[in-house]
Amino acid sequence: MQRMDAAPFMPEENSPREAEDALQQLGGLLADDMRRCNQTIIERMQSPVALIPELAAHIVAAGGKRLRPLLTLAAARLCGYEGERHVRLAACVEFLHTATLLHDDVVDESTMRRGLSSANAVFGNKASVLVGDFLFARAFQLMVEDGSLEVLSILSRAAATIVEGEVLQLVTQNDLETDEARYLDVIRGKTAALFSAATEVGAVVAEAGAERQAALARFGLDLGMAFQLVDDALDYAADPDRLGKSLGDDFREGKITLPVLIAFHAAEGEERAFWERTIGAGEQEEADFATALSLMRRHRAIEQTQARASEFAHRAKAALDVFPPSPLRESLLASADYTLHRGR
Repeated sequence: MQRMDAAPFMPEENSPREAEDALQQLGGLLADDMRRCNQTIIERMQSPVALIPELAAHIVAAGGKRLRPLLTLAAARLCGYEGERHVRLAACVEFLHTATLLHDDVVDESTMRRGLSSANAVFGNKASVLVGDFLFARAFQLMVEDGSLEVLSILSRAAATIVEGEVLQLVTQNDLETDEARYLDVIRGKTAALFSAATEVGAVVAEAGAERQAALARFGLDLGMAFQLVDDALDYAADPDRLGKSLGDDFREGKITLPVLIAFHAAEGEERAFWERTIGAGEQEEADFATALSLMRRHRAIEQTQARASEFAHRAKAALDVFPPSPLRESLLASADYTLHRGR
């Protein structure tokens, strides 16, 4: 098993309240851009087929921080961009993200999304998959309208990588032989790739140059890695009301996440047999989730997962060293802290 040790000490980040405030500040700095992005999203999810905007509106109404499109807007403005292209590309990024959510909930048989009934629970699996396809198509229309082959290359590659990540997660499901490196490949594909593309295209439209473009791509990638690591920890440690879904979904689905890997590779005897039965064989009883939580506490699996997330968050911050200090840069730095405090 690779890299299951606790992470080294990291500099102190903002508190949960400060991180939340900083994310709101980022939204405030980009309020006009975000308003136009939301307007574009609403306009482009319209269709004469009434079920399409109805279902799309359902998942949009479920809320969320709009973090990915916000990153596209922020990256462009950080690079001094004063045009309009970033607004439609931010909407494109959100469509890609929303499409994957619709498909993921069908694959995972989820019934809740951000505290509300998931689209597939309300409208059915077939409608959710097809409207997800519609949103993917809308995203590609926006890419083509932008007219940049480089933008098209970055976002289309991210779309393919997301699907690869989801398929890899499906392949590793219930497979306790998965190591940390393969797990990181899964989350790099299914989550971090879109974060990276979202920030990189902001630099592209601003014609910011190779160094800044690479820095923003790295910032987005490491931010996305931290985001998903925290998400995986939250499935075992969050406040369910803040998380917007029930705890233990990953456990019940047999997903291989870092908290499970840490606890499993620290286990011997009966503990190891427990994980082989519940995750490896998928044979679970009602009391098993409570046992899983107890074993994770014993081996500090959540703390180690959060430590890994902190490493990625600090790497993301370091990537922005190529930019001079500014309110926008400081808010982006704080967005990395926000990822570490979600659900707490």
